[in-house]
Amino acid sequence: MSAAGTPSNTATLHRFHSAVNSGDPEVISKAIDELVAPDLLFHAPVPMGLTGAEALKRVWEVLLRAFPDIHVAVEETISEGDRIVVRNTVTGTHRGEYQGVPPTGKTVTYSEIFIFRFVGGRIAEVRGVVDILSLLRQLGTFPS
Repeated sequence: MSAAGTPSNTATLHRFHSAVNSGDPEVISKAIDELVAPDLLFHAPVPMGLTGAEALKRVWEVLLRAFPDIHVAVEETISEGDRIVVRNTVTGTHRGEYQGVPPTGKTVTYSEIFIFRFVGGRIAEVRGVVDILSLLRQLGTFPS
């Protein structure tokens, strides 16, 4: 694998994380339009069977509605060739419905790991593992 595109891919991913941490749905949507391939392959649980960049937009709509102060802290990145692996810590306050759970006002912290594959400087594929169980436990839907 060639690492030729890695610095620009890293910059693209940094711009994406900056947008999602803005908390502004319009900024996030525009960043997705600019930084993500329209036919994105998204290998993570997404709502309503959507695909491509539209699925990613919908994920962020759901997250922002439930956790308006959501923040993704990048803890670690590994970059090789056309892929970047990112380990994140996510925090937010539950102020809106999430997966059928009414707002609790609780602050949550959970972990996630994503593998991003880039084509032509855009995010073309995402594989993710999100610690939803930890999140739902913090919301009180599962015993600890």
